[in-house]
This record gives sequence, C-alpha cells and structure tokens, in this order.
Amino acid sequence: MTAIFITGTGTDVGKTFVAVSLIRHLRHLGHHVDAIKPVVSGFDPAQAAASDPGLLLAALGLPFSPEQIDRISPWRFRTAVSPDLAARREGRRIDVERVIAFCQNAIKQHRGILLIEGIGGIMVPLDEHRTILDVMMALQLPLLLISGSYLGSISHTLTALDSLFRRDMNLLATIVSETPGSDAPLDDVIATIGRFTEPVIGLPRQRGQGGEPGARSPFARLFGSRPAPGGPQRSS
Repeated sequence: MTAIFITGTGTDVGKTFVAVSLIRHLRHLGHHVDAIKPVVSGFDPAQAAASDPGLLLAALGLPFSPEQIDRISPWRFRTAVSPDLAARREGRRIDVERVIAFCQNAIKQHRGILLIEGIGGIMVPLDEHRTILDVMMALQLPLLLISGSYLGSISHTLTALDSLFRRDMNLLATIVSETPGSDAPLDDVIATIGRFTEPVIGLPRQRGQGGEPGARSPFARLFGSRPAPGGPQRSS
C-alpha cells in the first residue's frame, strides 16, 4: 500500500482543503482511500461535522459518527492553540510514541492509499520536547508540503523546505493552496517558490471546496487522471 503525510508551513494554510481535494481525486481514479488526522486542536464536539475530521469523513464517503471521529482523530482538544498547550489546558499529555504507533498501525491495516494529515506547521510542538516533525521523521513517508498564497508565504515555505531538506525528507511536491482574499497572485507565488524546488502545484479555491477531480485536477500531474477499470471506489 501507499501512505502519504500531508504537512504544512503553518496553521490554516489549507492542509485539510488539500487532503479533501486529493481524496476526491484519488477516489475518482478508482483507488481505495482512507485518511487520518491523529491530533486535532480547536475541536468543538457540537460542530464536529464541520471539523477537519468531519470534512475528511465526508470526502471519504463514510458515515459521520463519534466512532468514525475516534477512529481517524483519537487525540482531540478543544482549544485552538498548539497541541502541547491544548493538552496541558485539559490536564492531558500527548504521548508522541503512541501517535507514531497509531500511524504505523493504520499504514499496516489499510490496503489502499492512506493520507495522514498533520497538525499546524512542520515544527508545532506535541509535548515538552518533540514536534510533529519528529513524527514525520519516524514514519519516513513521502510528504506533501502545503503552503498558502498570503503575504509572507514564500519565506515561510522556503524556511520549511530548508528544514525538510536538511533532514533528507522525501518531498513529493509543494502545494500552494490559494489563500482567500490574498493580494498576492497565486501564479506569482507558485512561480517564485518554483525557482527553489519542484514540483510546485497550485490549488485554486474558486471551484469550491474539494476542487475538481479528473483530468483538470491539479493533482493529475502527480497521480494521473484516468479512472481505473470499474470506476471510482468506496473508501475502505
């Protein structure tokens, strides 16, 4: 099977938007897809369907339920701060080794393509000493780095890329998810980042949440565009 880790240059750059778009594209191609987001902060149980785990479940075509939320996102915290602080405010602590083991078990159990969405930026703290980058290094999966197109995103992206390259991480692509309302043109941001790394793929927002699967999807460049015989598959 194949597993891909989706990380970002920071918070609210569009990791879940990209994950949802990629899930739809891969399902359109006929792949069996699943997704997990092990750690979530800012989770409101009263708005769970609109949360990141809820959006992932909807894209996967899976029923929304507390059991499914627990399955894909076992570490959930109410406060929208870094995971270490969110856990501390609830009198809890994130066991990073358990997070790694959870991801490894999910990789072993799923028979298709598994997407693992990280939290925050590539070095957001999970406990007193370790960050989400430590999880990524332990898993050694191909990465998608998600950036926005806001003012300052180019510097943030190049800084994140430097951190990943210094650790010999396997970067599949950098995805620039268009930042709504930004004065920085998406194409200009893509072109500038593209001088330092490749491939760089832009994901516009104007077509709505999830983008457009198939040949016109930005992901066709990485994963192809022709559905497998038998058509799209239900996630497993």
